[in-house]
Amino acid sequence: MKTLKFKLYQHKRNRFLKRSINASGVIYNHVIALHKRYYRMWGKHLNCSKLQAHIAKLRHRKEFWQSVGSQAVQDICQRIEKAYQLFFKHHKKGVRPPNFKKVKRYKSFTLKQAGYKFLGGNRIKIGSKVYQYWNSREIEGTVKTLTIKRTPLGELFMVVVVDSVISPEIKVETSRIAGFDFGLKTFLTVSDGSKIESPQFLKQSLTAIKKASRQHSKKRSVRETGSVRAQLSKKVKGSANRERARKHLVRKHEDVSNRRSDWFWKLAHDLTDRFDVHSFETLNLKGMQRLWGRKISDLAFGEFINILEWVAQKKEKQVVFIDRWYPSSKTCNHCGHVLKELDLSVREWRCPSCQSINGRDENAAKNIQAVGASTVKLGDVRQASPAIAV
Repeated sequence: MKTLKFKLYQHKRNRFLKRSINASGVIYNHVIALHKRYYRMWGKHLNCSKLQAHIAKLRHRKEFWQSVGSQAVQDICQRIEKAYQLFFKHHKKGVRPPNFKKVKRYKSFTLKQAGYKFLGGNRIKIGSKVYQYWNSREIEGTVKTLTIKRTPLGELFMVVVVDSVISPEIKVETSRIAGFDFGLKTFLTVSDGSKIESPQFLKQSLTAIKKASRQHSKKRSVRETGSVRAQLSKKVKGSANRERARKHLVRKHEDVSNRRSDWFWKLAHDLTDRFDVHSFETLNLKGMQRLWGRKISDLAFGEFINILEWVAQKKEKQVVFIDRWYPSSKTCNHCGHVLKELDLSVREWRCPSCQSINGRDENAAKNIQAVGASTVKLGDVRQASPAIAV
């Protein structure tokens, strides 16, 4: 499967799509309420097919709900069903059940086989309205789903999922195999000795984001009432100045996200040009995020891996992952001696067996390269699936 993203032109008729997204949010909250009520009354989980039939009947009686296609309503029920199944399976690991969402923050609705039609060029018909989008690339393959997505700035994007073209088998043309060790101070340490520093875009923009957040929190509007005392006591959020401040804050966050994504794409192309096989260690990013919080979110290693895998597949390169529990940092890359313990604060250590001095990150990258190379030699030439525990 392949996902393509297109931006819709700004037009006054886009309000119909935003109205559909709002209606989807209302339906979503109604379905969540039905699930909670059913469980309180009967102590059982509500069946998805029965729920879809019930919502279909309600949809004919509620005019506002009819702005959402029938397949989009079915998709909402299916998404909630998947979220509950995930909760029942992993609730001991901290997974929470789906909950209510603010309608104005609801993001999207999805259409599958019907409800839309591509008219050629850059035009698409959704419902009874025709919309235009920036046709940045050709849509090849069979369209499986179409999602209309709303950003916090109010912009609309069209996300199309198509059957991907059959990808060629991955070929290892040369012996350029590299191991990469992910770190907090250094984004990636490569087995050839080079280091890739992270720009830490969020850290760079943190001062501006904090300032924009303070400006947003200060904006209020006073509801007009009869007395001055009532005006001073009944301050409510929602003024035009507050909305402008909110969009200013959102732009700051989007700027960080766009700069980080651009850097990831350029780095992925650079690494796939230099190496044929890329070996990484499987990481527990959720556990790391509990320890280091915003630092891990700023580095966004999981997002980078997804981009690297996509670029590697396009260029017929390979990405492999070694076991999470392999002691890459505690194993000497010269003689193979394994330390019993190695504190995280120790950045360099001497091997008691061969007396070689090993830098923690450089040593780990070389060991990851060796394990990855052995995996390739064993004949595992398929594209490895991402094994990051997020």
